[in-house]
Amino acid sequence: MLSRITIRNLVIVKGLDLAFAPGMTTLTGETGAGKSILIDALGLALGDKADNGLIRNGADKAEISAAFDIGANGPIAAWLDDNDLAADGECLLRRVLVREGRSRAYVNGSPIPVATLRELGGMLLDIHGQHAHQSLLRPRAQRELVDAYGGLQPQARKLAGLYQVWRDACRRLEALQQAGEDRAKRLDYLAYQIAELEGLVATPDELQALEADQARLAHADRLLADGARVLGLLHDDEPSLQDSLGQAVQMLDALTAFDSGLAEARELLDTASIQIDEAAGTLRHCLDRIEPDPERLQLVDERLGRLHEAARKHRVEPEALGALLDDLKAEADSLDDADATLQRLAAERDAGEAAYRSAAAVLGEARRGAAQRLAETVTASMQQLGMHGGRFGIDCTDERDKPGPHGTDRVLFRVATNPGQPMAALADVVSGGELSRISLAIQVATANCGQVPTLIFDEVDVGIGGATAEIVGQLLRRLGEDRQVLCVTHLPQVASQAHRQMRVQKLTDGTTTETRIEALDATARIDELARMLGGVDITEQTRRHAREMIQAAQKAS
Repeated sequence: MLSRITIRNLVIVKGLDLAFAPGMTTLTGETGAGKSILIDALGLALGDKADNGLIRNGADKAEISAAFDIGANGPIAAWLDDNDLAADGECLLRRVLVREGRSRAYVNGSPIPVATLRELGGMLLDIHGQHAHQSLLRPRAQRELVDAYGGLQPQARKLAGLYQVWRDACRRLEALQQAGEDRAKRLDYLAYQIAELEGLVATPDELQALEADQARLAHADRLLADGARVLGLLHDDEPSLQDSLGQAVQMLDALTAFDSGLAEARELLDTASIQIDEAAGTLRHCLDRIEPDPERLQLVDERLGRLHEAARKHRVEPEALGALLDDLKAEADSLDDADATLQRLAAERDAGEAAYRSAAAVLGEARRGAAQRLAETVTASMQQLGMHGGRFGIDCTDERDKPGPHGTDRVLFRVATNPGQPMAALADVVSGGELSRISLAIQVATANCGQVPTLIFDEVDVGIGGATAEIVGQLLRRLGEDRQVLCVTHLPQVASQAHRQMRVQKLTDGTTTETRIEALDATARIDELARMLGGVDITEQTRRHAREMIQAAQKAS
């Protein structure tokens, strides 16, 4: 529900900070005092189109902040969480209008597009009257209201799931059918690629061995020549490194008799001599197995060339050719099985459609029953609201050729506000007052099944008075037991039914004009109702009448 609104520099409001409570609250005041400014501000906070002309004269910007308590409202909390805007049970909307530039919108401190703000606003608050926030005029909202009234949401959710299953099967079937048109060509191409790679692909170990063979064979002459030179230096030449080390060891053997510190150097040279001897043996063994083989080298070069050429062709590394071959074989197998898959998907599609159509028919029948009961209830309320002879109806047309996630039903609210008048779509009702009262009747009838927590009724009492006005007030108070209700009214019969009352005043010093709104205590509320009853001159008799009206409303509830 709406817990607080702050307005700065909007039209004739310089600064305003109001707190709200559950139940029904009325806004009253003299004609022209600016009672609708609060609704205009809320509309902007909820995403209405901004106009720089709404900024107060002399100010550079206007700002509206509206705080909502959503602790117990699952859908709104889930929406905020899905959009990374959650803030511990509170939702703070902020709209800034800038004289030079575009307006900005924020939710819980994060900037968001106005379209997103508008989507959230439709979940938080409904404004009934001559304003844009009229969810009851939207076909989707009308269908959802019928479902809520009839307790059909579980069936509707199940139907949406069945629709998704059906459509998924259709999409998979269509994709395979389209692919099937080129299947033969693709299979031929795959067969060519597979045949090309099957006799060519090398494992990573084999590829590494081939590259090692190529390096050895390509440099066999150099390996033999330079290897023989190294072997001569180490062991075979006169004198060799081995001979020189032997002489050095003998000389140190004699010298250690004079200096024992030379023993360590002698041991290191002896170790080096042993390692050189081992190195010469290893080198001789390697040279013995090296043999120039031009034919083998040609075969290795050709194999590596084909591998690298295939890798460039398929834009992969040579070692990835094996994985590519596996993928090509898997695709070919899938296309070979396409006929069986087509039959299976066609069966899934037909079964999905049959399940969906059956559930849609059952839901449609239940919707028509709920629509009839709701229409009768709203029609009865219209008689109480000064629309004698008016009728409310709900068309629930089965459009089988237009299936959707919510079924095949087209739900349309229709109304005739006067006897003998033809029924017309609710969206075509011209009179704002009539539309507000019809909306009131619908909201009262569906108070326990709606999800929008805050309802605002702007001048719902236009064109009525007396007993009808009192009934409007009673219906609003009853609605306020389940939802938060704010009502702009000029009738004391309506205002007296509220749980709380606020007074709107326009103040001027001859130079500037300002609208103020204040919450009324018990005494001030009696004075305000007395003003509404008696005009400028407030007498004790009008005060007594006002007190009696408030007490009667409290006693009746």
